[in-house]
Amino acid sequence: MNIASAFPTEPTTKTKSAKEWVTTLAKFREPNPARSNFELLVTALPFVGLWALAWASLSVSYWLTLVLSVPIAAFLLRLFTIQHDCGHGSLFKNRTASDWVGRVIGVVTLTPYDVWRRTHAIHHSSHGNLAKRGIGDIVTLTVSEYKALSTLGKLQYRFYRNPFFLFGFVPAWLFFVQQRFPVGLTDTKKYWVSAMLTNATILAILGTIYYFGGWAPILLIFFPSTLLAATAGMWLFYVQHQFEDTTWDHNEDWDLHDAALYGSSHYILPSWVNWFSANIGIHHVHHLYARIPFYRLPEVLRENAELAKINRMTIRESFASVRMHLWDEDGKRLLSFREARGLMA
Repeated sequence: MNIASAFPTEPTTKTKSAKEWVTTLAKFREPNPARSNFELLVTALPFVGLWALAWASLSVSYWLTLVLSVPIAAFLLRLFTIQHDCGHGSLFKNRTASDWVGRVIGVVTLTPYDVWRRTHAIHHSSHGNLAKRGIGDIVTLTVSEYKALSTLGKLQYRFYRNPFFLFGFVPAWLFFVQQRFPVGLTDTKKYWVSAMLTNATILAILGTIYYFGGWAPILLIFFPSTLLAATAGMWLFYVQHQFEDTTWDHNEDWDLHDAALYGSSHYILPSWVNWFSANIGIHHVHHLYARIPFYRLPEVLRENAELAKINRMTIRESFASVRMHLWDEDGKRLLSFREARGLMA
């Protein structure tokens, strides 16, 4: 799939460089405190209300409880994306306020906030740089790197990139297990404190739930809703950077702004999905200027039509991205294993 070829009448014209776009986008960075508080409330209150409703439904039907875990997961996903804005300091002007809101939400999303904020900052500062892979990204090998692997190494990479593994196992592993530790930052006390305090608070909340309701609300509300939200989040993160015309370069050729704008997708989603994902589909703009509050991203596209045309990806087109696994350094595109096999031959 070539995203650009799907829009032959609207070619991407780089009238501005990625770095020049940063200057244009600066005017959108200021958050509106009232709007930020409103967005937080219309997410947190329905989340709590749905949890209470699902708990009450346990006495009616377990199936009804499981059905209610779906909208709970949707609001949980939105809470995570709001926490994401807190990590970038874009939800409130006051950094301390953003951090503490992020830490509270991090307990609900099972995400140690300070650990995640640091690893996500590394992702933003190094995405698309072949010399700086490994933290906050999905492992992506070049064709030549894959070719140099042993037979076992090739099998391991294929297993890792298999969609049933990436979207069936990894979300559960990431949120229930890996995030209990400051992976990648274990040499710093601050991040151990963040992880352990988050873990302790989560255990206290789950213990309280168990005390008043037993295993039922944990097994039928907490686990299903968390897993659904984690899987949806994993998919969104995947398609935001794993598409044919993304960008990867060696350190000497890599440019922060080009990698941000042209290495991130503009995921075209229904308006209600945009709401629950807090406009994270407008990812190319977010990566280029992460301080823009999520609720101002549509405003950016309305005033800058050229940005709306860059790296557009429909839901139908995004499904093809699960077949692309290896970076072709010469062709500058992501390939499937079958396409790469021709190059390696």
